[in-house]
Amino acid sequence: MSDDSSLSARQVCTFLLDGALFGVDVTHVQEVLRHQEMTPVPLAPAVVRGLINLRGQIVTALDMRTRLGMPARTDDALSVNVIVRSDGGIVSLLVDDIGDVLEVADDLFETAPETLSSQAKTLITGVYKLHPQLLLVIDSTRATQLDANQGAT
Repeated sequence: MSDDSSLSARQVCTFLLDGALFGVDVTHVQEVLRHQEMTPVPLAPAVVRGLINLRGQIVTALDMRTRLGMPARTDDALSVNVIVRSDGGIVSLLVDDIGDVLEVADDLFETAPETLSSQAKTLITGVYKLHPQLLLVIDSTRATQLDANQGAT
């Protein structure tokens, strides 16, 4: 029997955005939901797609494509809600599709590439090289914070 106590790993809830694989630490994820009807919020930052009703609790839904500076989702493509816990309560991260929960070894973690846009660099903490693609890890705390430079809709 080998001693693997020196190896550590983390679990990441993965999802797709515009064909790229992203993930957040599974300890911050409360649940994943199929598309939910949203109520628009006038004058909210562009990243706020609306509010959803989660069993009587009002939850802000943030579009991760907008957050990362990616092209908008087509009108007929329904988003998936990754409900994460943040300091201000729970928030929905709108993503294209949900992936698996992956266990990734800490020794495979690398810092985020310098080629990322400045918008993405603020949210992506690093990457894991998984064959055949990269898993970009998002800091869910930073992803759920709204600031004044995100513009109004």
